[in-house]
Amino acid sequence: MDQEVPRTEPFAVRDCALIVLATGLKVQNLRELCDGMRQIPAESIEHHFWGRLLQPRFDEPEYNNDFASWAYHGLHDKTLAERLSMVVPTDFEDQEALRRELVEVLEERLDESEMVPWARRDQQFHFLRSQTVIFDSGLHAARPVDLLSHLPHLSTGSIYYHFIDSRNRTLQRCDDFSAWLAACGAEYDLLRERLCAVDPYFASLQHLRHIVTGLFEEFFKEAAHESR
Repeated sequence: MDQEVPRTEPFAVRDCALIVLATGLKVQNLRELCDGMRQIPAESIEHHFWGRLLQPRFDEPEYNNDFASWAYHGLHDKTLAERLSMVVPTDFEDQEALRRELVEVLEERLDESEMVPWARRDQQFHFLRSQTVIFDSGLHAARPVDLLSHLPHLSTGSIYYHFIDSRNRTLQRCDDFSAWLAACGAEYDLLRERLCAVDPYFASLQHLRHIVTGLFEEFFKEAAHESR
């Protein structure tokens, strides 16, 4: 397998950074959060679920998205925080389906609440969005096996771009590695299946890099063993 002739364009490794931008919308209570969730751009939902992965943190967040964190720290509503934290974005086909689920969770909590929870003025929730700035890393792989030497050293920005941001760019809502392997031949189908089975939501970018590297290494070890 290592000697195959490339049949597709080389894989170009990209790097990226996020520029965080304000949407101009801020809320202070649960009802405003629910109303805001209906009108914010889909990119804002994306940012509040995924953007924190590229933001340096020195502590382990209690909840895995910004909405849940604010429900706990701003509204002091642990029940709502836990429900919002249970919403997994990779379970939904697109951002609009995810939005509908979030609105449903918020509406349900409003119906249960005798009083609408408020945050202090200095703890308002600001809806943000992010713009992705893409860089050329200068790394290229003509064949899938060539990625082996690059993967362990990819920046977290590269992992984010090729494994998170790619879900909005590929028809299959998968990672860029899987999309590229699809054009490399059926012999890589097993590797593609393993990559597509990885849910990136519950892993740090460093852990994702480790997982992806391991899947590639395991696949090519198995292929080498079978070719003996």
